[in-house]
Order: sequence, then structure tokens, then C-alpha cells
Amino acid sequence: MKHFFIPILLYLSVYSTVYAQKEKLNIIVFIADDVSWDDIGCYGNTQVKTPNIDKLAKEGLKFDNFYLTASSCSPSRNSIITGRCPHNTGAAELHTSPPLDMVSFPEVLRNNNYYSVLAGKFHMGPYARRGFDVMYEGHKDNGDGGEESWVSSLKKRPKNKPFFMWFASYDAHREWGPNEFSGTHQPSQLQPPFYLSNGDETKADLAKYYDEIKRFDYYIGEVVHELKTQKELDNTLIIIMSDNGRPFPHSKTRVNDRGMKTPFVMHWPNGIINKDVSSESLISAVDIAPTLLTLAGIESPDQFQGHSFAPLLIDPEQHFRNYLFAEHNWHDYEAHERMVRNKNYMYILNSRPMQPQNGPADAVGSPSFKELEILKDQGKLSAIQADVFMVPRPYEELYDYSRDPLQLLNVASLPEYAETLKSMRETLNQWMNETGDNIPENLTKDWYLKEAGLIKTEFHNIRGEMPGESLNATKNNAKGVF
Repeated sequence: MKHFFIPILLYLSVYSTVYAQKEKLNIIVFIADDVSWDDIGCYGNTQVKTPNIDKLAKEGLKFDNFYLTASSCSPSRNSIITGRCPHNTGAAELHTSPPLDMVSFPEVLRNNNYYSVLAGKFHMGPYARRGFDVMYEGHKDNGDGGEESWVSSLKKRPKNKPFFMWFASYDAHREWGPNEFSGTHQPSQLQPPFYLSNGDETKADLAKYYDEIKRFDYYIGEVVHELKTQKELDNTLIIIMSDNGRPFPHSKTRVNDRGMKTPFVMHWPNGIINKDVSSESLISAVDIAPTLLTLAGIESPDQFQGHSFAPLLIDPEQHFRNYLFAEHNWHDYEAHERMVRNKNYMYILNSRPMQPQNGPADAVGSPSFKELEILKDQGKLSAIQADVFMVPRPYEELYDYSRDPLQLLNVASLPEYAETLKSMRETLNQWMNETGDNIPENLTKDWYLKEAGLIKTEFHNIRGEMPGESLNATKNNAKGVF
């Protein structure tokens, strides 16, 4: 009986925190473009300079196992704001849009008297525009990094309404040029991740990437300063996250931690009880929408497939999800992968094992990729560096977090893991069946040549069948395995 009452008391505590305030909760989501979870200082990266994010994490709550549903921009963002799996949004592939009847959580907030603003990158489709009173789109309004309308939009807001701000930078998406923080990170002082080359071109590439993260961090600091000036900081929930992994080989479009894991920091002086702490709980991006509505005291629509993790603001050590799920569908190249992760294991199903995983076209055209190609030609690649060129790939992959937290050793073929492999396979199949996912024969093919950057193929601009399309997945609201 005691265990029954604990979650109820936690929910009541969260609700009372919200309703005890004189005004409704304000919400700001900062979402970076193509930034990996471990490229922020508070997540252990000692090379990148992110003092403002690090300070908010120290004063708030940091999540160490927060996963996206797609390591690809528009599928990931649509999944976040609809609280739905990519194949259930009808926009599982890059540059596709959900149907107009899809509901987003900004729209629900706006329909409940919130003043709602988008400033920066959009990339989500016509349905999502209903969620915003004002939209600052394009570089003219937002500047090179996408952040220059953030503070001004706060200043222009009506003062008689709670506000929701979707502050979406272009940082740190390729191509990157000079900015006011260029040179903050010196290539000679950087050590690239072990799966990249340690060459000069890769270091220079990484330095420019870090410089854009620095710009993202700077403007977060400017927004925090404005919130203090308006005396709104204490009553504003700030979230800092990314839409997918860094635009380098081995990261963006991958379904492992390097692609799917996002930094996730929550700062809310009036609402987060335990500060300067981390939560190890497994949480999915589809859980963001119902959580924000819970904290705002608003009922979630049936379309949301996620679950509210609001109780973790009170008790970060509380168990939440048993399973996380993610997808890799077309992003420049033909693909169909599905991933399930529990506390101890990650299982990956790859229905296109003859496709190498070079990364998206912008990563393939990068200096970092070219240095890996040089090492390949010289026969000097390490086993993990060579992974991006490997064909065929395993149809199934299984990783044991207790032995291999970086997902380097595929143990799917080892006899001692046979039962675990079977269990994870069955869990993924159950989730796919319940949520209306499938593996179409006529998937969208490669729009660009492999290992060649942006050289178009004969299939360019031709779409195949979307996963879940034949099963009417956009009308399927099943939450699936939890």
C-alpha cells in the first residue's frame, strides 16, 4: 500500500507547486541543431565552453538518459512537439510534414491562454504553425545562428499572459562560417572523439562546431538575464536540449547513444525541488509534451503517446520508463532501423544491412569524413573508425551497458546473450505491432551518391512508402510498451 501512495503524493506535490503560483508557469525550450549530449560542459566535455548551460544545470536538474526518437532534424522535432513516434506523425523521413489534423503541444498551450512564440529554425510543417502567435523565421530575423530574436521576443510579449517560447537555434548545423565566437576553441588544443581521425582537418572542423555551441550558450545567457530583468526567472521552466547528434561521422542519423541521446537540462527555481542533481531514469522525447502540459495544469490530448515524467522533478531517482524506442528512416540515404533500450541493453534491428552508415550527406562532405577516408586508403583505420564504411552491416545488434556503455561490441551472436536477444527482439516487435510500424518494401532510395557529399542520384526528390503509412499509423494513438 505504501508504494501505491508514493507516486500519488509526488503528483500532488508537483501539481500543488504549479497551482500555488500567482501566475501560470512560463515555459522556454531551447533546442540546438545537431549537438550531441556529450558536447556540453555539464555532461563531462572539458573542451567545449558552455558556462551558461552549466550554471543552469547546477541550479536545476540534469537528465543523463534522455533519448530522442530520431537522429534526424524534422522527424525528431515533429516527434517532440506532437508527443508521438516518428512513424505515427506521418513524417518519419527528413523534410516531410505530418497531416494538418495533427496536434502539437504548443497549440494546446496556445488554446489555453498561453502566448506562444517560435524564434529560429522551424522545419516542422504547416500544422505546427497553429501553435504559435508569432513566428520569427529565417536568417533575416534570427541571424546566422538563429538566436537574435530571442531576447526581443521576450520584451515584446504581452504581460498579461503566461508564455511559451520555442527558441530553436541553427547552431550547430553545417555549414558553419565565422561568427563572433570564432576562435574560442583552438584546434591544436582539441582531442577529437576516438572514432574520428586525430588529424588537423578534423580538429579544425570540431573547433568550428564548438564555436557554434558557444554562441548557442551565449544567447541562452542573454535570455536568462532578460528573465531576471523582468522578474520572471523563478516562474519560468527552462529546458535545454538538441534534436539529434553532432553532424559528424558516427553520430547524426545513428540510433545508438552517439545519435539518439540528447543533453536535457531543466531549470525552474519555483518547481524543481532537488537542485544540482542528475536523473538516471530512461526518458523519451515523446514524454516532453505530456510533461509540460501536466506542469501547466492542462490535460493532454489522446494523440500524445508519451507519459509525463513530472514526478521526477520532485524525486529524480524515481524509476520511470522500462524501455526507450527510436527510429532511423530516410535521411539523404535509404534506411530503416529500429532501436529499443532498457536499463541494461540496447537492441538494434537493421532491415537495410547492405547500406553503409556513412552518416548524412553533410557529414559525408565534411573534412572529418575525408580524413577517415584517407586513413581507410592507408589501411590505418581502427575497428570503430571503420564502422562507418562496413558493408554488410549486422541485421541485429545487441549491446551490454554493464560491459560496454559506448556500444562498441556487438554481442548478438554470443550464446550467453541468446535469451536477452530474444527478449529484446520480442519487445521491439511488440512495440512496432502496437504502434502500427512496418518495413515497406519500397522505401525512399538514396538521393545522393555514397561517400560523395551532395552529388545527386537518379532517385533524387522521389519518395517511397513511408513507414506506418499502409497501417494508417497517423490515426494510431497506442502508447506501446512502456
